[in-house]
Parts: sequence; C-alpha cells; structure tokens
Amino acid sequence: MNAKKTPWLDFEKPIVELEERIRTLEDSASLRGLDVSDEVTRLRTRVKTLGKEIFDNLDAWQRVQLARHPRRPTTNDYIERVFDNFVELHGDRQFRDDPAIVGGLAWLGDRRLVVIGHQKGRDTKSNIHRNFGMANPEGYRKALRLMQLAAATGRPIVTFIDTPGAYPGIGAEERGQGEAIARNLREMAGLPVPIIVFVMGEGGSGGALAIGVGDRVYMLENSIYSVISPEGCAAILWRDRAKAQEAAKAMKITAQDALRLGAIDAVLDEPTGGSHRDYAASAATVRARIEADLDLLEAMAPRDLLDARLAKFLAMGIFHEKKSDE
Repeated sequence: MNAKKTPWLDFEKPIVELEERIRTLEDSASLRGLDVSDEVTRLRTRVKTLGKEIFDNLDAWQRVQLARHPRRPTTNDYIERVFDNFVELHGDRQFRDDPAIVGGLAWLGDRRLVVIGHQKGRDTKSNIHRNFGMANPEGYRKALRLMQLAAATGRPIVTFIDTPGAYPGIGAEERGQGEAIARNLREMAGLPVPIIVFVMGEGGSGGALAIGVGDRVYMLENSIYSVISPEGCAAILWRDRAKAQEAAKAMKITAQDALRLGAIDAVLDEPTGGSHRDYAASAATVRARIEADLDLLEAMAPRDLLDARLAKFLAMGIFHEKKSDE
C-alpha cells in the first residue's frame, strides 16, 4: 500500500511514519550494502508497541473514522479473499440492477453459498456508481431474490454490511424503500437456511438491517452499528453537526458497545491498525468464523434454526411492562 497516496488518519500517522522510516532505511542499506538489521528490528518492535498503545485505546469517534476509512476492505475485497469462487448475479427482476448491493453464488471449499453485501467505491467516480453504498429498494429486492434462491436450493447465506444507510432520495421512496426493507426483515426471519452476518464497516440504520437478520451476527473490531450517523444525531440533538464526536460517544455505536448491549454475537479482532492494513488477515478471520459456524448451523433442523433465530432477536432490548395495578 502506497503510504504517500493513502489518506491516513491523524492517529495512524505516527505508525505510518515509523514504517516509512523502516522502508527508507532498508532501501538505503540495500544500495550501500550496509547491515541495518538491528536498527530495523528495534523500529519494528517500536511499531508493534506503538500500534498496541494507540489501537487499544481508541475512542468512539476514532472507531467511526476507521469504519469509514477509504482503504477499508469492501464486500468485493472479502469475496475475493474469503471464497474459492464467486459468480455475481444482477437485477431485482422489477426495476434495475443496483450497484450498491452485490450478490451471487459462492463456494467455500465444498460448500455452496449465497453471498450478499453493500459495496462502496474507492474514489469519487466509483462511489458515485455505487451510490456510496446506499442501496435503493431495487438493491434490497435483489438481495431478497438471492436469499430466496438460497432457501430454494438449500444454500447458507453470508451477508456483509457496510452502508451509511438506505438511500433517502425521492425516487427511492416512490419505489417503496420502507416496504422493501420491511419485507426483507420479515422474510429473513423465516428463511430455513443458515444466515451469517458481518458488519465490517458502517452499519447504518434500516439500510443495514435489511440484510442483517441472521443466526450469527458479528461486528469487526472497528466497525459501527447505529440507527443514525453521529452527524445526523448531532444535527437533531444540538442542531450542530460539528458535535458528531460527542454524539458518537453518547450513541454507543461501537462493536464493543453492541456486544455489551446484546445486539451481536461477538466482536472479531482486526489486524493491528485496522482491516485496511492487512486485507488477507482480516479475510482469514472471517473465513474461519464462517466455517466454524456452518459446522454447527447446518447440523440443525430447519425448525430449530428458525426458532433459535426468532428467540435471538426477541431477546434483544430492555423494556418494562406496566401492570394494571401500578
């Protein structure tokens, strides 16, 4: 990864500078035939120590920044590295194909699966094409069509969530954005095949939930999951989007918060510095989790699978029922 072209976050820069120093030292030593192994070892140790100090103590806003990192791996990056083969399928058979959602048939060893996920771009042009990962109703209908295909053919489903939210445009609303999301929630609750969900970047509101009902729901260490963005929350509560950092802390949107609140099953560790620094390692973690879960979930009878899924989501949240005599 080119350090000069990558837009590093402020808290990443001390590590990047040390790594750049190591590269410069090694290049110079190679040209001059010098032995700098001791100095390189010392600097690499410092990189590991500094990385642990920084990334073990991130606040909520820093995790928001990592979840949105422009180099963070996308659904297509995970598909390329996690699965052994993938055939993309397009269209919702009603309106058009939505590039903000990718999905299709995949293989994981001898297993056949259906994989679906939000897809962001890497630059302005590709982000416009992908609508910044914000799906229209046709995207969610495409996802549902693929999930129904999975149910009909007995294939487990794996979904990857990374979206600021469902697209809120007038056209999306006219074509039934709310209905498309609600239908997906209902249908996913009753699909008789295993569903494994990964929130690997932004988990934004109904746009995330529309492909987020699963038997296992995981968040990567530096991902976020929330009903609204910190900026949106700040604009509503304080009428000042500049208070997004304060909102992020109050909203409990990090993976660690979601685990404490019982909204997810586990937090998956990322490579030190975040998934964008080591795609292969992050993909290996995801693949291992899928394989382990499918060994258990595929052994369950469909009725037991559905009962456990429903119980899982009904148990979320804290509420109090007022008795008639209170």
